[in-house]
Amino acid sequence: MWNYEKKLQYPVKIKNPNPKYAQIIMSQYGGPDGELSASLRYLSQRYTMPYAELKGLLTDIGVEVVK
Repeated sequence: MWNYEKKLQYPVKIKNPNPKYAQIIMSQYGGPDGELSASLRYLSQRYTMPYAELKGLLTDIGVEVVK
C-alpha cells in the first residue's frame, strides 16, 4: 500500500514569483525539446535496436535523463 505525502524534500520560499522564468523552466523539462521528451525518445528507440549492447546503452541513457 502506498502512502502519499504532498511535501517537498527541501522547502522552497519564493519571495517574488516570476511567471516568465517559470514558463522557461517548464518548457525545458516537459516541452517538445525537454528532458522528458528526450528520455522517452531514447527508451522508444531501444526497441528497434538490433544489438543488445546498444539497446542497454539506450536504456541507461533514457533512465539517467529522468533522474
